[in-house]
Amino acid sequence: MKIKLFIPVIAVAIFFSCNGKKDNSADNAVKNKDTQTVYFGGDIITMAGEKAEYAEAVVQENGKIVFIGDKDEALKRYPDARKYNLKGRTMLPAFIDPHSHFMSALRMVNQVNVASPPMGPAKSIEDIMNLLAAFKKKKNIKNGDWIIGWGYDQDLIKEKRHITKRDIDKYFPDNKVMIIHVSMHGAVLNSQALEWAGINAHTKTPQGGVIARFPNSEEPAGLVMEMAFIPIFEKMPQPSVDEMMKLMKPAQMLYARNGYSQAVEGYSHISDMDLLLKAAAEQKLFLDIISLPGFTEMDKWLNNPKYKFGVYTNHLKFGGGKFTLDGSPQGKTAYMSSPYLTGGPNGEKNWYGNTSIPRDELAKMARTMVDNHIQINFHANGDAAIDDAIYAIEKAGITAKDDKRPIIIHSQFQRLDQLEKYVELGITPSYFTNHVYFWGDVHIKNVGEKKASFISPLKTAQAMGIIFSNHTDFNVTPLNPFFILWTATNRITRSGKVLGPKERIDTYTALQGLTSGPAYQFFEENRKGKIKTGMLADFVILKNNPLKQNISDLRDNEVIETIKEGKTIFENKK
Repeated sequence: MKIKLFIPVIAVAIFFSCNGKKDNSADNAVKNKDTQTVYFGGDIITMAGEKAEYAEAVVQENGKIVFIGDKDEALKRYPDARKYNLKGRTMLPAFIDPHSHFMSALRMVNQVNVASPPMGPAKSIEDIMNLLAAFKKKKNIKNGDWIIGWGYDQDLIKEKRHITKRDIDKYFPDNKVMIIHVSMHGAVLNSQALEWAGINAHTKTPQGGVIARFPNSEEPAGLVMEMAFIPIFEKMPQPSVDEMMKLMKPAQMLYARNGYSQAVEGYSHISDMDLLLKAAAEQKLFLDIISLPGFTEMDKWLNNPKYKFGVYTNHLKFGGGKFTLDGSPQGKTAYMSSPYLTGGPNGEKNWYGNTSIPRDELAKMARTMVDNHIQINFHANGDAAIDDAIYAIEKAGITAKDDKRPIIIHSQFQRLDQLEKYVELGITPSYFTNHVYFWGDVHIKNVGEKKASFISPLKTAQAMGIIFSNHTDFNVTPLNPFFILWTATNRITRSGKVLGPKERIDTYTALQGLTSGPAYQFFEENRKGKIKTGMLADFVILKNNPLKQNISDLRDNEVIETIKEGKTIFENKK
């Protein structure tokens, strides 16, 4: 089966629109002085109910929705409003990013895409080395400096194994090289980079971390993941503040071109928080940006008046604290209750994956956040990690009636008994159905078809009354919202297998996962995610109505325009 994707070409596309001309949509929005607009002439899906509801006309005034109803009545009430004829196109609330890594969009300009198709061009280790070499030449990177690639996936290259430092050293003996794993939870480092990181045969593997070793040796092989990778990532050289500030607009445009009015920075270090504060203060943000500060620096941001949680300031909100409990299932670092059928990432036997935080320590930190009125977010892929998140939530004294809305991000390899706990405790999951396509076949091999089939169980969650969202985890998978709709409704793997057919959902429910669902998760259900009077005039205009498309065609759609608070921030003029 041939699969089509809308793939962003990061290094170029974030600066330019599809026609090669500089994209000034966000600049033009500032110049739009219309205070009232009447939208009509197409399908307007309000997303306001449990079933699809349409409006004939919508009026926005000064960035808020002030009227929904009959077209003639709208034109009568607002005779001087700008008239926007949709000309048969479809309008609905702008898409809301539930979980991605906004700061990656800024950093990727100084990195090279070494992902495998359809995300990138690499099909072998040799391809990856050639891409790194071409990038070194293009960027005029000198010996001794860093070369960084992103998107590497050992399961999708012909060798079907992890790259080692020896593979890289043959090509780059004089550079520090880091090849970031597609999960963004680890990387392969060459000898110079490992030396810089202080990792050698005498380095102990930290709790919750992975340092791959050569067989029958303590010599590091190059792969470093999870808690062993975090300190390396934290001290990596970054673009200058001036460079990062210049990239704020093109990074936001990457989201706007995909119909999003909100982006999430899914694990924020203090340096990220400060940079976003600076961007907000200088009014460089035109999307809503939600930052989730990481637990490893909790002592620096908790009760620090510099970082105000739960409120927007110039489009920036610190939304809640973030715990990363395990790794990725495709990297075999997700924490499972039963062992992987194929062993660990370094060939370990009877391998369950690792937890990043001992359970009781996690519970104590989670309780501290709750006591300080900070929403808690957990990254948890494996069912054992989900068990730990549930344990921490229970120890924090939270139940559904408290309406604290703890989010378990990914929530992939769930068990039915855990979903029952989600209902009891008021947990809301942010699912990741793109995994079914990108790694569904890999998951069958690693954990068996029965367990793999219940990955991201949207249908069961819906039947239990659980509100959820569905995300891309960009840059792990593309930001394309239509691909999310397609994976949620079809659940087809790369090989064409339907994985977990009972967990397929209808298109309207899939749209809720990109609109009203994430709005609820972020306590913004009265602000965005629906077309209702009094809410923000955040809209996306599409070429096709997804509700009228065959589910096999959902990935074939197009964003025509993205509107934030009544102002156009992206317009496709093709």
